Amino acid sequence: MEILRYAAFSTDPSGGNPAGVVLDASGVDDVDMLRVAAEVGYSETAFLIPVGDAEFDVRYFSPLAEVPFCGHATIATAAAYAQRHGAGRMRLNTRAGQVEVTTAVTPDGTTTATLTSVAPRTEPIGETELAELLTALGWRTADLDPALPPRVAYAGAWHPVIAAATRARLTDLDYDLPTLAALMARRDWTTIDLVWRESTDVFHARNPFPPGGVVEDPATGAAAAAFGGYLRELGLVTVPALITIYQGVDLGRPSVLTVGIPAAPGTGIAVTGTAVPLAG
Repeated sequence: MEILRYAAFSTDPSGGNPAGVVLDASGVDDVDMLRVAAEVGYSETAFLIPVGDAEFDVRYFSPLAEVPFCGHATIATAAAYAQRHGAGRMRLNTRAGQVEVTTAVTPDGTTTATLTSVAPRTEPIGETELAELLTALGWRTADLDPALPPRVAYAGAWHPVIAAATRARLTDLDYDLPTLAALMARRDWTTIDLVWRESTDVFHARNPFPPGGVVEDPATGAAAAAFGGYLRELGLVTVPALITIYQGVDLGRPSVLTVGIPAAPGTGIAVTGTAVPLAG
């Protein structure tokens, strides 16, 4: 099995979110996928199984468990495939549903990929759950932005969306990992999407990821798609909209995610990013 390593949502290998990529995992079972993901050690490794013309089944594994969908590993996988086989369109059958991805190569050789998520949706978060979550984060209700109310958002995986009132609150992240991990396991949450709104169309995000054995993700495409659905459903942007999310800055791995939000309710959210190969 050939294991590739890419950084997604960056043009610099020292930035973005690293992902493992296996372009042909035909015949590989779940045990070996989990073992490889643990050996690679990144927050996610994607395994493609070809099923037709530019169509693939795909499995995503963190070092600890399988997840139904992963955005940054999808961007990394699409870029790796495009560099081997040419740019174009791919259909990925994820455990959350089918995700279409298009790739392009810019004149300077940069590979860009755009995924279109499954239909997004949001749910309220209960007062007790919110209180538990804030306690685990070490945040108070006064730390929240009232213009961006807490919700649980989905676009292939579930992510609570919690908006900080200030950039300083977002920067000062020092959470109780065991407590947050236990809460997320009970609720089947994949990451916590902590955001701060800089302007109408610019956001900053941080994503704790205890279920994957990772303190924080430097770039989270699945959460970005869920967040785009959240903004549309709650009427927090004028659609169609194009927003930019900066993530990973606080970790020293800056990442840029571009999110396209169509006007039609229930339609998939487009998440675009670049990806570059990593050595080793």
